[in-house]
Parts: sequence; C-alpha cells; structure tokens
Amino acid sequence: MKNNILKFKTFEFAKSIISICKEFQDSKREYILTNQLLKSGTSVGAMVREAQHVESKADFIHKLNIAQKEINETIYWLELLNSIHLYIEPTVFAEAKSIYYLITRILKTLKDK
Repeated sequence: MKNNILKFKTFEFAKSIISICKEFQDSKREYILTNQLLKSGTSVGAMVREAQHVESKADFIHKLNIAQKEINETIYWLELLNSIHLYIEPTVFAEAKSIYYLITRILKTLKDK
C-alpha cells in the first residue's frame, strides 16, 4: 500500500477519523456531527480505491473529484466540531489539508494534459 501515497494517506486518515468519532461517541459528547464526519472522512479513501479500477481517464478524474469533495466536507465537519469546543488534534487538520492538496494537484495535472 505504501507505494501509492494517496491510497496510504487516505487509509491512515480514515483510521484517525474512526478513532475520533468513536472517542466522541463513547464519551457521549457528540453523535450527529461525528456521524457526518465518519461518513465523509472514510469515503475519501473509498473513492481513491474506486479510482484505481476505472475504465477511462474521465472516470478516474470523476472519482478523484468526488474524493476531493469528500475531503473538503470532512474539513468542514472537523472545523465545526472544533468550533463547538470538541478538540481535534491539529495533526488531523494538517493531514486532511495535505490530502486535499494532493488530490487537487493530481487533478490539475490530469486536466492540464
């Protein structure tokens, strides 16, 4: 898995998101928002995996566009949870932004070709 950095990063990120959501839900501090975070945060990697088995370049770009939207939504939920004083580690924000920028660079390169 390590030879595909995006696949690796999104898988590890999904594990972090699962841990955050489990912690908040176990402590009964939040459920509705963390459920949204869980959905978007884990779907990024799922879309990256789907992109590996597409039938065309256009389909690949489409899957990565969806992954980009999902990571952007995830950043929103992280910011919202943080704004209501549910602490999110800065490293999680940094990793989410790193994934967003990586996907954006890949899409830009593909679209420029």
